Amino acid sequence: MRILLLVSAFNSLTQLVFCRLRDGGYEVAVEYAHDRDVMRDAVHRMGPDLILCPYLMQKIPSWIYEKIPTIIYHPGPPGDRGPSSLDWAILQERRSWGLTLLQANDEMDAGDIWAWSEFVMRRARKGEIYRKDIAAAALALTDEFMQKFTDGTFTPLAQESLSGVDWHIHRMVRQSDRAIDWERDTTQSIIRKIDSADNQPGILDEIAGLECYLYGACEESELRGKPKEIIAKRDGAICLGTVDSAIWISHLAQPGRFKLPATQVLKSRIKGVKEKRIPLFTQPGLKSFKEITFYKRGGIGYLGFDFYNGAMSSQQCIRLKYAIETVANDVDILVLLGGENFFCNGIHLNILEESKKQGEDGWSNINAMNSLVESVLMNDEILTVASFGANAGAGGVFLGLACDFAVASERVVLNPHYKTMGLSGSEYHSYTLPLRVTEERAREILEEALPMSAKHAKEISMIDEVLPVEDYMRHLYTYCEALLADEERYYELLDEKRERLKRDAQKIAECRERELSRMHPQFWDPDSDFHRLRHEFVYKICRTKAPERLWSYANSALRCDSIV
Repeated sequence: MRILLLVSAFNSLTQLVFCRLRDGGYEVAVEYAHDRDVMRDAVHRMGPDLILCPYLMQKIPSWIYEKIPTIIYHPGPPGDRGPSSLDWAILQERRSWGLTLLQANDEMDAGDIWAWSEFVMRRARKGEIYRKDIAAAALALTDEFMQKFTDGTFTPLAQESLSGVDWHIHRMVRQSDRAIDWERDTTQSIIRKIDSADNQPGILDEIAGLECYLYGACEESELRGKPKEIIAKRDGAICLGTVDSAIWISHLAQPGRFKLPATQVLKSRIKGVKEKRIPLFTQPGLKSFKEITFYKRGGIGYLGFDFYNGAMSSQQCIRLKYAIETVANDVDILVLLGGENFFCNGIHLNILEESKKQGEDGWSNINAMNSLVESVLMNDEILTVASFGANAGAGGVFLGLACDFAVASERVVLNPHYKTMGLSGSEYHSYTLPLRVTEERAREILEEALPMSAKHAKEISMIDEVLPVEDYMRHLYTYCEALLADEERYYELLDEKRERLKRDAQKIAECRERELSRMHPQFWDPDSDFHRLRHEFVYKICRTKAPERLWSYANSALRCDSIV
């Protein structure tokens, strides 16, 4: 079956559905729905049997959905319609929410229903709910829909036929709907408002006399100050007083600009604000702004590193490297957990875009990332496990693959490549990837530059195990404890690792040198593809057409008879 994904962006949800369909053996292509002519050309080119729209902000033309079954993924339960659906659900403190698969028609979100799912709403940022709860529902509903569609006996339900449905037709959330009243709003109310605007558009406010959007809010348990007073800073974040306690804001963005650590945006405006330091790593339960956490269960240590959007600056790489080296002295197995929303996505593109010395700072960032990976790869005193509990990309994937073992949640998407950002890649990938999947397959993965499901990664031996989404941490604990329980096997694995590292020492050094040699001009040449593609990524400059790599799993032969 030929399936065309018509989407507004190849975002995390689109990638998840793309991987699911590809794993199911379907011919899949992706096209952007920004332009009617592009949509028409895509339909002509592929002649799809089915069109799915996991992430769509535009209206599909009638001449498409009247000819080809077209299904919209709406991030709300049956009866919910209109834009800003998840934003409103968070603002209104809905107890449950959902995802509905609708047949496209001439009225927004009003089509017949093929499948739906509901889940309990958590107190979390919009991006986290989207990437976890909506994503989990999307996987289940995609499977359910495909079964119904291929069976051919199911008739979708008209929305008017549903009883007991709470009908909502939303308008777009305005800034005024979630504006913060610093003299009245409680800490939890402020966090909820900022959470509703994460990852976009953020909440527009004025901080230290500068108009900017606010992102990345978390509660502070000890510090206090007057409402909106900047009372502290830490690792790029700022702490503001509220009427009942205080909150941290990790990132700001001026209108027309992009997100950066808050202190980098405010600069001299916060001169004199004291740095409120905490230890290099803390307990996960600390109610304050923290990026690196650590706890132990017996001889196994669990190291979390929750960097905003999974990006790591030079300083963050260095801090994480020191944390790894410190805790490794006190454990037999070290587990890298990554963050709640992302495991890791590699170097910090936004900070590099802002830099006045892009080549120099980019080179510093990639070398800091290399040193971080080296601290994992070359540690021969313990065993290491990468836990891909959330999505990962580029250098973040290879940070995980530097571990002795790698496991992933079944809904995780991995992007083990650099090509889409104009880079040849580093982080010892030319050593660790072939070690797992062979040289030939490693070249294919890097060249194809496509997202990969955890299931597929396991099938090609890129990772070692796929763990269930439900109760993921319990399954992770069981997996790691089994490695340590068999003492004889544990020391056999450690001896094998030491022998391999000793045997491959020269090869590993050559891989690093070769990788950096190729990347050097990509950072230092101001006209390199990296600088152009990074700029487009940071400023969210969307292409009119999807790149050819997203058609690689579809038969590109013209089927112009499929639609007029």
